[in-house]
Parts: sequence; C-alpha cells; structure tokens
Amino acid sequence: MNNWEAWLSLSAAIGLLVSLAFRVGPTDLLAIAFLSLLVLVQDATGTDQLPDVNEAVAGFGNTGLLTIGFLFAVVAGLELTGGTKLATGWFLDRAKTFRQAQLRILLPVASVSGFLNNTPVVVALIPVVDDLCKRLQVSVSRLLLPLSYAAILGGMCTVIGTSTNLVVRGEYLAKNPGATIGFFDPAVAGIPATLVGLIYLLVFSKRRLPERRAAVSASDDPKKYTVEMLVDPTGPLVGKTIEDAGLRSLAGLYVAEIQRGDRVIPAKPNEQLQGDDALILVGALDSVVDLRKVRGLLTPDDQGRKLELPAWQRTLVEAVVSPRCSLLGRSIREGRFRSTYNAAVVAVARGDRRLEGKIGDVRIESGDVLLLEASPSFMVRARELRDFYLVSQVNSDRVRRHDRGWLAIAIMMGMVVVAALNWMSILTAAMAAAMAMILFRCCTTTEARRSVDWSILLVIGATIGIGEAMETSGAARFLADGLVSAAGDSPLMTLALVYLVTMLCTELITNTAAGLLMLKVGLSAATALQVAHPGLSEKPFVIAVMIAASASFLTPFGYQTNLMVYTLGGYRVSDYLRFGLPLSIIVFGVSMVMIPLAFPF
Repeated sequence: MNNWEAWLSLSAAIGLLVSLAFRVGPTDLLAIAFLSLLVLVQDATGTDQLPDVNEAVAGFGNTGLLTIGFLFAVVAGLELTGGTKLATGWFLDRAKTFRQAQLRILLPVASVSGFLNNTPVVVALIPVVDDLCKRLQVSVSRLLLPLSYAAILGGMCTVIGTSTNLVVRGEYLAKNPGATIGFFDPAVAGIPATLVGLIYLLVFSKRRLPERRAAVSASDDPKKYTVEMLVDPTGPLVGKTIEDAGLRSLAGLYVAEIQRGDRVIPAKPNEQLQGDDALILVGALDSVVDLRKVRGLLTPDDQGRKLELPAWQRTLVEAVVSPRCSLLGRSIREGRFRSTYNAAVVAVARGDRRLEGKIGDVRIESGDVLLLEASPSFMVRARELRDFYLVSQVNSDRVRRHDRGWLAIAIMMGMVVVAALNWMSILTAAMAAAMAMILFRCCTTTEARRSVDWSILLVIGATIGIGEAMETSGAARFLADGLVSAAGDSPLMTLALVYLVTMLCTELITNTAAGLLMLKVGLSAATALQVAHPGLSEKPFVIAVMIAASASFLTPFGYQTNLMVYTLGGYRVSDYLRFGLPLSIIVFGVSMVMIPLAFPF
C-alpha cells in the first residue's frame, strides 16, 4: 500500500470503528463526519484515488437502504394495528410451563424475523414475554436475551430479515450487475445455524443465564391509577376467565373488582368474563396505557369515540387538577367532563389510594391526576383555562387500530410472497406494502414518516461511501491480501478469516457498518484468490459477510435488540459473553460447513 489515499481511507475506516466502539458521539454524526473528511480531501486535492462527492453520496440511493426505509412504514402498520400480537398471541397465551414458553416464543420469533426486521419483532414481544414470566413466576432474564438471539438467528435466513442483508446485497449487486443473490440464499447457512442455535437456547438458557432483576419496571411508578375498562360483548374475552384472558399477569396492574350491572363481583382468577362487564383496574401509568392495546377491552361508554376525532389523531395526556377547576367536588359524569373540556377521562390517580367504583362516579378533588384522551389542542386550551396544571403528553401512547390487524398481516404476507417468488423486486414490494399500509389506514403518513429511523439510514449511506473509498484507494485490497497471505491461499481459510474479522467488527460497531466495510475486504480477498484459483466465486464471501455481520451475540452493544433487553432484563455484560460465546461458535462452525457446500468456490 504505497499511496497516501489508501492510508487515509484505512485511517477513516479505523477511526470510524474506534469512535463507534467507544461511543464518542452519535453513530450517524460520526459516520457522516468521516465521510465528509474523505470528500473534503478529494475535493481539495483532485485525486482520482478517492471518490468524488457524487460517488461518495451514491450510497444513499442504495436499493437496500431505500427498502429499509419503506419497511419501517410496513412495521409501523403492524405495530399500530396490533398485528404482531394478533398473529402470535393465541399461540403464546397457552404456555403453561417455562419450557412451553420457550418453544412458543423462540420458534415463532425465529420464523417471523426472517420476513420482518427483527428489531420491531422484539419490541412487540417484550411485553408479551414480561407477562408470561410473571404468570409463570420465572425471571424475565431467562427469556429476554434468548428472545433477542432467536430474532437475530431468524433474520439470517432471508435477504430482508436484517438491514445488513438487504444493504450488503444491494451494494454487491450494484457493483456486479450480472450477479444474483436470491431471496433465500442466506438460508443455506441461516436455517441450519438457526435450528442448532435454537436447540442451544432451549437447553442452556436456564443453566447459563442467571436470574436477574430488571433495573426498571412498570411497578416502580409511585402513582396508582384507577381505570375502568368494558369487556367488548363481541370481543375475544367473553367467556374467558380472568386468568385465561391474561388479566392476572399484567405488569404493574391488577383487576380490583368487576361490576356487572348493579353487582360488584370479586376479581377471582376463575371468574368468567361477560359482555359489558366493567373491570376496575389499578396500576402504574405505563400499564394503564398498555390496556388500550388489549383486544376485547373498550373505554367506558366509548367516550373516546364521542370526541368525534379519529383514533390516530387522539393523544393521551396527564393533567393535575388545580384548586381553580370548575368541577371540584362533582363527579366526572355529573360535571359532563367530556363536553366541558372535549376530553375523555381514561383513568384517575389520587396518591397511592385505590378509588372505589366506576370512573364516571369519581368526584374530582384538587391534586387528582387525570389520564385523558384528547386532541393535541387540549394542551393549549387547558393551560388557558387554568383548571389544570402540570399538563403533559404521555409519550408511550400508541393507539392501536385493532379492526385493521388482519389487514396489516395480509399486506405484510403479500409483500413477502411477491418478493420471494420474484414477481417484484424487494424494493418494489416494500414500496407497495408501505403505500398499502397508509391507504388502508393501518398507519397515517405522519406515523409512517415518524417510524423511519433516519440515523440508521444515514449510517448506512455514509458507510457505503467510506467502503467505496477503501476500494478505490486500494486499502480494501491491501487488507484482503493480508488475510489471503495469512490463510496460505486457501479459499476456506480465507473465508473463515473474513467471517471472524467481520464478527469481531460487528461486536464493536453497528452490524450494518461492519457488513459494508467487510464486504469490500471480502470481495477483494476473492479477487486475490482468483490468481491461484481461476474462476473462484465471490458469492461465498458475500454470504459469509451477511451471516457474520448479523451474528452479534457477545456484547449488548453490537446489535439493537441486544441493547434493548439489556436494562429490561437486568443483565450484565458478562451474561452476554457467557451465554453468547457458545452460540457464536455454533453459527461460525455451521456456516463454514454449509456455505462452501451450497456455493462452491
């Protein structure tokens, strides 16, 4: 490597690796900063050994990057309709033992993650896992990390299972127009690795994962809201007992009593629910908000719909009643709260006391905290009236459109089928699915726009530009020659080294950035090997980079889902190393056997 451009490109790549590993700043800002450095130097010197500004930003038009952007909207539609819970809830709710819970969670998660980005899959199922663990009286730490690992394993099996696979495929095809990477090509290693990995998770999660207490939980909220919910007479909860309906295992929430007509019925676990039963529940704010996501429960008297505002335009607001409130001493029903403020009372908190009776019968007192469903303009009006103070929006509110749940699932499945059968390109299928989610009101354009994680897209686009600089300057070829030399010109040994280096990088930085940087090295290694092995295929190296970049099991920081469960499960960094190292070895071993068999050198 005898030119300064190569050393600069390599320094930029190493600088990005180190700065991301030590978390010295936001990932998107760091990626853009190092790309900008290369562009500025190229513009100042005019060298053709570095990409010019047009070549450097070409990665932002990568088809994989665009596909990921549209998939965010598809996932938003599934989340906001409760589609994920609808598709899996009937299966998960029947788990009676820890072993059954493992099977009913890990197997579906691994399957679904092959067709959906695994991050939202984990997000959707974390509350389900939490409920299951409370019902089975086991530590949530025994299931949350296996949940993350199962999602990662399943994502390896298709080109849309992870953002890494999509972007690596898109970048490879952009540079090699005649090449092909099929929808299920990663599955040759992904499926066997997933099967063996799931066996490991099922057998060893209870042995190698200690019981940890979550650092935070919904029950830590000092306010205890009293909330009233009605059992939908046409919903799925009618005829079920409180326990079978999953209402006994709600995190930070319990059923205090049931009001059936003029009777008050104790909330016993075996009490069967009937249509129009009024359930009086007590719990923390986050748990009360989550009640709105339960299929078969309605707000009392359907007050929310009487606001004459679409569900996706309503928001949840916490408001503390001031001494100047005009309704002091009157019940919520007598004071015609909804008509007066154009807001519906969802729940009431008065210190840590449990309020008796239905929400409409609660008499308002100064200092009461009301959880309201209202339009966004309520925040402004309430401050002008001065009937409330400390008015704040509840950020955790996610209104579910349950009536469109099956429609969202059908749209997602249609996208998968047309992409898998090559009736449309993956980008076109994702674009059509995103448009369908908006047109059929599974999500709004605003929600779809907000669902896009722009920082991820910026990191991907910038990393493609840095990878281009490594290839143009010869830095990637220099690293590849080193790997080939260390492997003694053996294709299998070189493949193994490319895999291991990629796996190490993905533990230190984001998996997509690691995949893009190592793709250039892997392809250069294949080119170097073609001198001694004419006609050697590049495809095994592309697949190896895809699998290795996703195989992040050793730290909580290499993959989003690992970091997501880190605090919720009360884990320590050592838990990841102890539990994830054997899994990393398993996936590596399976990949080194299956990739050369399916895609001979």
